[in-house]
Amino acid sequence: MSLNSKHLATFIIGAAAGVALHKYLQTEDGEKLLEDLKTKAGELKGEAEEALDKAPEYFEELKTKGAETLKTNFPDADKFLRDLLNNISGKKDGPTPA
Repeated sequence: MSLNSKHLATFIIGAAAGVALHKYLQTEDGEKLLEDLKTKAGELKGEAEEALDKAPEYFEELKTKGAETLKTNFPDADKFLRDLLNNISGKKDGPTPA
C-alpha cells in the first residue's frame, strides 16, 4: 500500500484538527464544554440504567395486556394459532396443549 498525497493530506488535516481541539479544550470555554458533556453523559447513563431496570416489568405488562386484547378482540386467536403451529410442524388434528 503506497502512501499517496490524499492519504498524507488526510493525516495532516486530522492531526491539525486534533491539535486545535486540544488547544480549545485547554481554554475556559473548553473546560466548561467538557464538564457539560460529562454531566450530560451521566444523565444519559442514569436514564439508560433506569430504563433497563424497568424493562422486565414493562414487557410483562405488554405481554399480559396483549394477551387480554387478543382474547377480547379475537376470541378464536388461540385456536387459530395452535392450528397454524400444528400445520407448520406437520401435525394433523392432534391434541391441543392445555
